[in-house]
Amino acid sequence: QVQLVESGGGSVQTGGSLRLSCTASGYTYSSNSMGWFRQAPGKEREGVAAITSLLGTTYYTASVKGRFTISRDNAKSTVYLQMNNLKPEDTAMYYCAADSPPSGGRLSYTLLAPGRYNVWGQGTQVTVSS
Repeated sequence: QVQLVESGGGSVQTGGSLRLSCTASGYTYSSNSMGWFRQAPGKEREGVAAITSLLGTTYYTASVKGRFTISRDNAKSTVYLQMNNLKPEDTAMYYCAADSPPSGGRLSYTLLAPGRYNVWGQGTQVTVSS
């Protein structure tokens, strides 16, 4: 059974940092693109960052560029999201997602679109106070 488990969320003040982790099991992790998404109350789920499987090419939404860094350790089947200089508007539930297995039907979506992914973690809460 494919499973993603996130950890590392918490509460910080403005300007603080957190590192989220997402560990995968039940499938060939290294061959799949991975993404981080967030959803605040009353808002749609938003793609934050994504990383491809082979080359490790990264993508970010504009609001987090220069502050967040996505990376992956294929030996540990884990993807990370390092978040620096956090702002109150970063407050949300953060989810990791996997494109597993890569599907022709989902390839029409960009790597920052929820429709690209078919496996989701349970989420970890990030709260940034001013």
